Amino acid sequence: MSGDTGLTDLFQIQFSTLLRLKLQQQMSKLRGKIQEGAHPGAKMASPVQFLGAVSMKTPQGRFAPKLYEEQDYTRRWVVPIDKEIDQYIDNFDQLKTPIDPKSQLVSRAAAAANRAFDDEIIRAATATAVIGTDSGSLNTEAWDTTNFQIAGAFGASAAVGLTVAKLNEARRILEHNHALEETPQITLVIGSQQHADLRNQALVTSSEFNQRGGVLENGVVTRYMGMDIIVSERLPTITDKNSAANQRGCLAFVPNGLYLGLWLDTKTEVFRRPDMSSNPWDINTMMSFGATRLELGRIVQICALDTVGADTTP
Repeated sequence: MSGDTGLTDLFQIQFSTLLRLKLQQQMSKLRGKIQEGAHPGAKMASPVQFLGAVSMKTPQGRFAPKLYEEQDYTRRWVVPIDKEIDQYIDNFDQLKTPIDPKSQLVSRAAAAANRAFDDEIIRAATATAVIGTDSGSLNTEAWDTTNFQIAGAFGASAAVGLTVAKLNEARRILEHNHALEETPQITLVIGSQQHADLRNQALVTSSEFNQRGGVLENGVVTRYMGMDIIVSERLPTITDKNSAANQRGCLAFVPNGLYLGLWLDTKTEVFRRPDMSSNPWDINTMMSFGATRLELGRIVQICALDTVGADTTP
């Protein structure tokens, strides 16, 4: 005869009804830092026209014929890309669990959409831009690494991480190209490794060099050399112009250096699918957007040695 086990035979296993998203970037870090506009109803859009600079001329002499100065007009173009996510919830499955995942599935899709916005903005910064008068005479503008990329070995004998010297050079390039005359605001996008690089440099963190309160706030470098700092793990790892590999392509730009065109901002609909078994819920999230660099000279790419790797989330 077995011993008395009491209530142990009736013990139960209980699971939490709390559903959370795994670690990931949930909000866009770059929207609001660049120019945006809406373009529904068009297959492509020109967000801005540029007029080239001109220099004053000395007259040819008294009563001499006037010299006509040609105008240099250029256009930028942005073309939309479409993206969507469909997530199903089977109603038979829903009967067998106390968890209703709809709100978290909506949040998951929204986070993916926000990362997609950042990825497109980062891509467009150094991608080949489309220029031309209209759709019948389009041309391209390649990214200029010679003048607007700071190599990983700048100021050193070999490639190094992010340094004050590189930030100083980035600001010099923007000043040299008059990018700060319309607005002095600069956004600096770096990765977590570059953030650590800055925290290890006395020129950034020491109060001796920052008499007006410093730039290190609760262990976070929020601003330095007039640049608002954003930490993003979405920046690509590249090979720089000197063939140095494992370089994080950090970006310093002014607000009018990049443009995000919106054909459809993030839109989520939750509805039944009567054409499928159990009439499941369909959580559909869709978006249509595109980005472009507005002009060379408004963006600087800063290469910093980084072996951390890509973002842990897609």
